[in-house]
Amino acid sequence: MNESRSTTSHFWSELVRAARRFLGLDRRWQPAVIPRRQPRGRRLPLLLVAALSAATGQVRAVEPAASAPERTMQLGDFRLVAPAGFVRKQPRSQIVAYEFQAPPAEGDELPGRFTVMAAGGSVEANLERWYGQFTQPDGGSTKDAAKVEELTVAGQKVVLADLSGTYDDKPAPMAPGVKRENYRMLGAIVATPDGNFYLKFYGPRKTVSAQREAFVEMVKSLKK
Repeated sequence: MNESRSTTSHFWSELVRAARRFLGLDRRWQPAVIPRRQPRGRRLPLLLVAALSAATGQVRAVEPAASAPERTMQLGDFRLVAPAGFVRKQPRSQIVAYEFQAPPAEGDELPGRFTVMAAGGSVEANLERWYGQFTQPDGGSTKDAAKVEELTVAGQKVVLADLSGTYDDKPAPMAPGVKRENYRMLGAIVATPDGNFYLKFYGPRKTVSAQREAFVEMVKSLKK
């Protein structure tokens, strides 16, 4: 009987150790650095989740917002911290270095999506690409309706863009899109000696509007 209990105890202990190693609880978290590719996500087996929850007494009912270190993004020699309340996600595309999800505002079904990437091309060319992702209900020009301003932050040129309308939401650059009405996008292009970095936050208008001040403050907090 004692031997059976010992074997069972050892089994659960090993499961807990494996789960902790998988989740990275036994090592310090290290932020990613652009343009290093992020590892693909993995799903933790349900048995290990159950073992860890049973052993620690902790069960996550909802996904928590990322801590400050987890929200830290490296843009060449510069650094930004995503707004509080944003949840770090596995990037959907390999060209995206960082991805976060913002909670939907009351009445919105979908969350906001925030991505950061490094890419070639001029600032003007990428602004045109953003304009092309929106159409206006009245058939007007998205470029004319957009609000664009230029700032200097930490000695670097930063272009802020604010667009809205019907968004062509594509899971990948060449994939067919889904037309999403009443969407808004806040974008920032940070021009550094290491190249241009593109910050894009889009989603239902109400959800994005609720985070506008936090987004602008994040951009203005750029530092080495």
